[in-house]
Amino acid sequence: MLSFKSKKHKKIPEQVEPRYQEIVTLIDAVCREHLNEEYAEMANRLATRLAYKIPSPILRGRPKIWACGIVYALGTANFLFDKSFEPYMSAEELCRAFGVSKSSGSNKAGEIRKMFDIFQMDPEWTLPSLVENNPLIWMLNVNGMIVDVRQMPREVQEHAYKKGLIPYIPADRKKE
Repeated sequence: MLSFKSKKHKKIPEQVEPRYQEIVTLIDAVCREHLNEEYAEMANRLATRLAYKIPSPILRGRPKIWACGIVYALGTANFLFDKSFEPYMSAEELCRAFGVSKSSGSNKAGEIRKMFDIFQMDPEWTLPSLVENNPLIWMLNVNGMIVDVRQMPREVQEHAYKKGLIPYIPADRKKE
């Protein structure tokens, strides 16, 4: 079950730490230059999840391909390659920024998406700026019916928020 409550992470395993640091350094540099802080934070979270896997797949292969694959996988989930979204970057430009071929970046992204079952508009991997407009985040099963919790009474929204099912109470955001 998806939960929006913050999770505390344990320390990166010692044998994975150097490779992990190499990957997040590459991610941070490309995101700083071409994307934004949201992509950097989300990509670092995904890199962390990869580092925790046993055995960690990031120990195999080139760090720049892992870094590109991570951002590419998140870009696919968040419409990075769609010109109507901001930020926009083509897949070719993204791979070039990491210094890898499009096929290498795309293949690694596919592997990562499969590993974590990441899909377009995936609630777990949606950038914070896109949360409000992602209907999948707001659809909940209430008494056997799928409902958009944004259309439900405040009490229902509060209950869903307390259970970690939604990232915030929509009624509060409308006031801001």
